[in-house]
Amino acid sequence: MKMNYENNFQTNESINDEYQDIIIVGAGLSGIAAAYYLKRQCPHKSIRLLESRDRVGGTWDLFSYPGVRSDSDMYTFGFSFQPWSAQQSIADGNDIRDYIEKTAAEQDVLKSIDFGCQLITASWCSKSAHWTLTVQRSGREKTDTIRCCFLIFCTGCYDHKLGYKPQFTGESLFKGEIIHPQQWPNHLDYTGKHIVVIGSGATAITLVPTMAKTAAHVTMLQRSPSYIMSMPRKDPFAYLLRWVLPAFMVHHILRWKNALFYTISFGIARKFPRLARIFLKSHMSRAAGPDIDAKHLSPSYMPWDQRVLVTTDGELFKALREGQVSICTADVQEFTPQGVLTNTGELLKADIIVTATGFNMQYLGGVFVSIDGDEFNIGNSVLYRGCMLSGLPNTAMLFGYTNSSWTLKAEASMRFFCRMINYMDQQGLNTGTPTIDQSHIETEPFLEMTSGYIGRAAGYIPLQGRSYPWRLKQNYLYDLAVLQFGRINDGVLKFTKAEK
Repeated sequence: MKMNYENNFQTNESINDEYQDIIIVGAGLSGIAAAYYLKRQCPHKSIRLLESRDRVGGTWDLFSYPGVRSDSDMYTFGFSFQPWSAQQSIADGNDIRDYIEKTAAEQDVLKSIDFGCQLITASWCSKSAHWTLTVQRSGREKTDTIRCCFLIFCTGCYDHKLGYKPQFTGESLFKGEIIHPQQWPNHLDYTGKHIVVIGSGATAITLVPTMAKTAAHVTMLQRSPSYIMSMPRKDPFAYLLRWVLPAFMVHHILRWKNALFYTISFGIARKFPRLARIFLKSHMSRAAGPDIDAKHLSPSYMPWDQRVLVTTDGELFKALREGQVSICTADVQEFTPQGVLTNTGELLKADIIVTATGFNMQYLGGVFVSIDGDEFNIGNSVLYRGCMLSGLPNTAMLFGYTNSSWTLKAEASMRFFCRMINYMDQQGLNTGTPTIDQSHIETEPFLEMTSGYIGRAAGYIPLQGRSYPWRLKQNYLYDLAVLQFGRINDGVLKFTKAEK
């Protein structure tokens, strides 16, 4: 039975505003995946995607710093339903954005996207069981309203407008340029320049060897080292498979191969952290060569307490061996006219300083969300099945794994949400809300890592419990089973029937 949500709503209020059954916020990887599954598993529903930018791609349309790429292979990072056919398994940012746009066009999603449309507020009304959205469209002074029954946030996990940059003493004294990767200037010429990159996270690991190809020298100034693995940009196994199998089969074989590798290697590293630490430190030491001091390659934490980073084809280690890049492990004391003075007294001379100091975590896209007039506090909510939030009706929040590819988790979550929508239609239900009594369970931040961006976001990100369905499982095989085949009416997801 198809529930006529629009008619139910219009009997409560007479309005002329736009109505859609489902609104998807964001047209990046998750948003396009969400639209694909809804069109096929819930074809009777009307959907729209709201994208604040003027193109699809999300993160991959935003970032333009040198060398921007995925940390994950495209067989798992790409869509299960759209084979990745390029030779490189780890792709550059522009290639990823083009792949997303091609997928949106071929899967008939582009026509459902409202570009230049920023969601400002989302207000839930329990009486009429609908969301009222306030949106700001490019070129218009006044806001518009859209009403819907289901809301899917595909906005990623960080603030797209502003990256994290601490205030350094003496910044105004520096005579060169100070740049954050999230606001990279167009046509920046760093040829023959001396560059200091502050940070040792995924962005820095990508930036440093790329800039070193034309810069005079690049120094990576890190407060503490990170674990770094070298991965080939091209998968030799993929090359062999393409000789004998069609592209779709190759894509799925490699997707499963790599998903299993990520799951198993992560499990081993968490069960035997000291062994994983020895292996990774040995790998980095051999790859960097004997001239690099071991202190620059010795993280103080265990593997996967923070992310294990990837350098493609060992390009960072190669740049270190050839002297194009050097590492300094110290804190910033102050900026000087010539560069950066560290707390060890070393002056790192620079023409350009890149502050690759991270990002600000932000869930639900910074949208002001309210339930029956009361503000919804995401910091007090508990994650349900890794894709919904306690107390938030008819809403999914898609995001990915920290130990594997983003899209694996996003697609699995979307399959579950489509199942929930269809179950509600079949049972004549109009509201589904994960419900929990937090006084009876122990909670903690849902990301079990010690990274700085997670610590800064304490109180602004969801919590998790000690056991499923309130605990996030960093395990694709487990999620695939419970999200695709587990019970919808599990006693935790509370449903209400539509008013007659």
